[in-house]
Amino acid sequence: MEVILLKQKQIKCPYCHAHASLRPASLVYGSTPQTRGKYLYVCDRWPACNAYVSAHERTLLPMGTLANGDLRHKRILAHRALKKLQQDCHMEKWEVYIWLQAKLGLDAHQTHIGQFSEYMCEQVISLCQQAPAYTSGRAA
Repeated sequence: MEVILLKQKQIKCPYCHAHASLRPASLVYGSTPQTRGKYLYVCDRWPACNAYVSAHERTLLPMGTLANGDLRHKRILAHRALKKLQQDCHMEKWEVYIWLQAKLGLDAHQTHIGQFSEYMCEQVISLCQQAPAYTSGRAA
């Protein structure tokens, strides 16, 4: 537990402005084999404030910004759209992200779905769905 406390990052909830703490994922998801050893940054006002974000397994740094249920859902949909484009175009994950960077005019450090707002997630989904290759097999 000492290692976790040393690596914990101080973040505030963008919704209620309370602090967020590194907690076991079982707090939110219940104790399952999938949550064993996993951590989340959870708003200290949880469950009244439903904001949290996953922590990287090795570094325990947040994988993005805290998100409420609506934003988490949009991020899931954005990831699914990118995955579908990747599969339909027979691309590697890094190639899809380079395509997305070019479409959004962002650099690699800015192109992380875990950092995106609902609006940016909608842009990702729309761009993926508009790509001619989304159903034909080559990225535009």
